[in-house]
Amino acid sequence: MPAPEQAVLITDDDVRISAVHGPAAGFGPRDRVFVVAHGFTGSWRRPAVGAVLEGLRAHGGAIGFDFRGHGASTGLSTVGDREVRDLEAAVGWARRLGYQRVVTVGFSMGGSVVLRHAALHGGVAAVVAVSAPARWYYRGTQPMRRVHFAIERRSGRAVARFVLRTRISAREWDPVPLAPFEAAAAIAPTPLLVVHGDRDPYFPLDHPRQIHDAAGMPKDLWIEPGLGHAENAVGADLVDRIARWARAHTEG
Repeated sequence: MPAPEQAVLITDDDVRISAVHGPAAGFGPRDRVFVVAHGFTGSWRRPAVGAVLEGLRAHGGAIGFDFRGHGASTGLSTVGDREVRDLEAAVGWARRLGYQRVVTVGFSMGGSVVLRHAALHGGVAAVVAVSAPARWYYRGTQPMRRVHFAIERRSGRAVARFVLRTRISAREWDPVPLAPFEAAAAIAPTPLLVVHGDRDPYFPLDHPRQIHDAAGMPKDLWIEPGLGHAENAVGADLVDRIARWARAHTEG
């Protein structure tokens, strides 16, 4: 399999984004690429994200990147707001590499970002949101209450910085960005796949259903039995099925 290449991308607000590209297995034509947006506290260097990228390379090129405030990227995390600019930089790199069809695949926070990116920027062939929240400020589960502690409290942000290597902005959103379910309503006719586990400890099933219900056609909703949350829960079979769905909806 061709070796990956690394790059530093510059967003339109001058944040340096660490990114990696792996061409498709078999050195095929650069027709389709999957741009993977990781979850909060993630990185393309994490094994779970790396496994997703490798699985997708059986079906096309794959690009991973670190959101601002994460991993080797600069800046501070805004937990889904300005991260749309990071994804746009990665999509722009895909275009410069010669890819004709770009499929964005986001996990958790990254799932909210791929929805908002498609609504605000467009230009992608398909969107896949895995374990994504439908709306902001959700505190209905204990894991999400811990997330909000990490975001909103100085001590929580310190733990995130030194333990999770995630640097979080202390500034509140102003204005509050478009909610993921509202973004989903604005992306048709771009095909949308919403994937969620029935054992997700962060977001219950009303979140994927709200996203799916808001979206126009074409759209699909997969509720996966036994699946937990985001990239740490998905296995090779689910990654393969996601890639096959994307191929089926981006041919021609």
